[in-house]
Order: sequence, then C-alpha cells, then structure tokens
Amino acid sequence: MDRVHPRDLAFLIEETSETPRHNASIEVFEPGDDGFDYQDLIELIRDRIGFVPRYRQRIQGVPGRVANPVWVDDEHFDLGYHVRRSALPRPGTMDQLRDLSARIVSRPLDRDRPLWEIYFIEGLENGRIALLSKSHQALVDGVHTVDLGQLLLDHEPGGADLEPDDWRPRPTPSPAALLGGAVRDTVGDHAVRMATVRRTAQVLRREAEGRTQGLQSFLQAAVGRKPRHKGIINGPLSRQRRVLTVDTELADYRRIRDAHGGTVNDAILATLTGAIRSWLMARSESLSGFNQIRTLVPVSVIDDEMPATSLGSQIAPHFVELPVGEASPVVRLHQVSYSFKAHKETGRGVAARRLAGLSGFAPSTFHAIGARVSATELRHGYQLSVTNVPGPQEPVYAAGARLVSSYPVPPVMPGHPVVIGVTSYDGGVRYGITVDRDWIPDPDLLATGIGEALDELLEVSTSTRARRGRSKR
Repeated sequence: MDRVHPRDLAFLIEETSETPRHNASIEVFEPGDDGFDYQDLIELIRDRIGFVPRYRQRIQGVPGRVANPVWVDDEHFDLGYHVRRSALPRPGTMDQLRDLSARIVSRPLDRDRPLWEIYFIEGLENGRIALLSKSHQALVDGVHTVDLGQLLLDHEPGGADLEPDDWRPRPTPSPAALLGGAVRDTVGDHAVRMATVRRTAQVLRREAEGRTQGLQSFLQAAVGRKPRHKGIINGPLSRQRRVLTVDTELADYRRIRDAHGGTVNDAILATLTGAIRSWLMARSESLSGFNQIRTLVPVSVIDDEMPATSLGSQIAPHFVELPVGEASPVVRLHQVSYSFKAHKETGRGVAARRLAGLSGFAPSTFHAIGARVSATELRHGYQLSVTNVPGPQEPVYAAGARLVSSYPVPPVMPGHPVVIGVTSYDGGVRYGITVDRDWIPDPDLLATGIGEALDELLEVSTSTRARRGRSKR
C-alpha cells in the first residue's frame, strides 16, 4: 500500500471550508476545423489519465488513525463525475467566465473521490471553449504526480498515438489489512511512527479549532455580525472567492528589460509593484505602513540529484520586498532586480527559456508546486505570494483545439486574501488573481492597475532608449 506522505497529508489536515487546498486554472481554446466538444475531452482524458495513476485513486483512512492514510484505487471511478459540463449564456463574456470560475473554485473537492475536477465550459464568445481544472495540493507534487492538464496538451494539432489503457482498479484493502500494514510500518520505521504521532496531534488540534470557530460563528450570528475592518493584503477569509484575469504582451516586458537591464521576471514584478502601489493610493491607504511588501516568489533551481523533468524538488522559496512606497517606476524596477541578484549568483537558477523547454512541461504543474511552497512557507511571515511561470512560446493543442490563453487560479492561504499567478504563453503574459470576496471589495482596481503600471514602465523605457539614441549620434 502506498501511504500518504506526511507533507501531502498536511495539506489535507490544514484544509478548511474557508481555505480549500486545490490549485485551479482557466484555459481558453479555439476549436479546430473538426470542433472540440465534451466527448472529445472525455476521450482525451481517458487516453492520458493512465500516466497519472493518482487521478484514479482516493484516500482511505486507517482504523483508529494508527498510521497515515493510504492511496487506494477508486473501485467506482466515474470519469463523468470528474469531467463536468457547464455553459455560459451565449455569447459568454470573460466577466461571466470569471464569475462562474469563482463559484467553482470556492467549493472544496469531495474527499471520498479522487481529488480533482475539470469543467468543460461552452458558450464563450467567438465560439470558444474554456476548461476550468481543479486539483488538490495533496495530489500534485511534481515528482510522482504532475498536473493532469500537463498531459492533455500537445505541440501539434494531431496529438500523439498512445497504447490502449486497460486499467482495472485493485480491490480496496479490508480494515484488517489496513491495520496490519499500519502496524508493520509503524513498528518497523521510526520516522513513520513519529509522523503518525504528529498527524494525530494535528487532527485533534484541528477538530478542537473547528469546534471553537463554530461556537464563535454562532455567537456572532446571535448578537449581530459587526462589520470588519477592510484590510488589503492580510486578513481573515470567507468561503467565497473572486477571480480576475489580465492580458498583457510579452514583448512589452522585453522592451523594459532591454531598456533597463534585468529580466522579464523583474519587469513583471515591478509592474505588480506599481499596480499594488496605485491600488493602495486609490483606497486612500497610508503608504507609510506599506513601504515594502514581503513577497514570496517561488523560483526554479537546479537539483543535480533529481532528473530535469522532476519539478517537485526544483522549486524553492525566494523572498523579495516589493517597494510599493517608491514613487519612481525605474527605481522600483532596479530594486526588484537587485533582490534577485543573489539568487542568480548562486548558479542554481534556471533560465526561463530552459524551463519553458522542459520536455512535457506545462505551467499548471509549476503553479501547483509554487502553491505548495507558499503553503509550507507560511511560518516565515510573508504578506503576498506571486508565482510567475514561463510557458511555451508556440501554440499547443488539446484534441486539435488551439490553446488561446491560460490563467492560473492559485488558492489563497490562511490570512492571505490575495494571491497572484502569472503565466507566459505564446507571446502573452496572463495574470490570474484570486481574492477573498468579503475581505477585498475592490480587486478590479488592482487588475486595472497592472495595465497602468505597465504603461508607465513602457513610457519611461521609451524615453530612456530615445536618450541613448541621441547620445550615440
């Protein structure tokens, strides 16, 4: 039996109704000449799912909690349950797609089934189709299991010919077998024994906290709920989310890089810094308390002990202070660039071009691992997390349908009602922003600020290049 790793189990234990621990993504497709319908998606997943056995397994607890639970085949696995069909009123807009996505990602996954779902969403304007995928953080570790979305995309419209999948579920172990395996593992392995003790303590603590929170909620309802102070970066979470997306062009960030040095990643983070600054100012927030925002940015590193395609051990935390109190966009850019200098000088950094070129690489897996890093680094007290993933710069396809755009929908963490993901793909840079609906009343200002901050950087970059041109004459 394959026992759930303590690190993966932590994501399950720490999950609450306010903090569902799943990663999500929105992908918009242009159907090919042959079309792209729900049945095409079903057949595509049926052909590829054999490469990720976890996606047909569920978590089975051990009687008495004497050991960590195990992964078992779902004897009643129903692909139609996990691949769901939805639609927008034609012609569906991106606003409607974002609203639908927010409602879907607000709901936790069913613990009694394999921990993933994909929604086939029809009705988008211009005849386009959207896929919204959800995979639990315990499912995708980048070593043993990659995100299913990574396997659905091909570099050619025709796809690849695969061997038939003759999967048959193995019978679920009996309670006696589960107990016997638990005893063997616990007695024979000190690490397993200690992990079991820690897990039991965590479960009991979480149950006690849940009872306390339930009592507090009842008392608040009885006496009348008082309005909460509306913070911006950190605060408590509700059960509802909002999802925002922003489209920009990769060429713009390259122009900024060419004018001022650094990297495209630096330009993206400087753009976000400017957007957050304008957001704070629009809310009349005092910048004296927000001169810098401690931000976690998961980065790629070279791990010589792991294969290049194993992303799970090649994503490391990097902390950067976003200088939102700085008025000059150029100074903000240089401060962000300087913060990454030490990481670059280690020689372990992975260039964006190399990462995007990894065989079988897809941004969805990187975002999933980045979210895991964000969850495990909560103890280090960051205020915001930003995951920036370079994807392929040529079109990719699913069942002949061309992927037009891809937006990450990262999960918010406890006390962190704002989280941002960025994906570069086929000449575009797309932002996905997830916020708590109750705590953040005006996330549209942040989304609008991204375009304004980018325009500001482009303007000063054009002036810089013009001055350089005059000086060469």
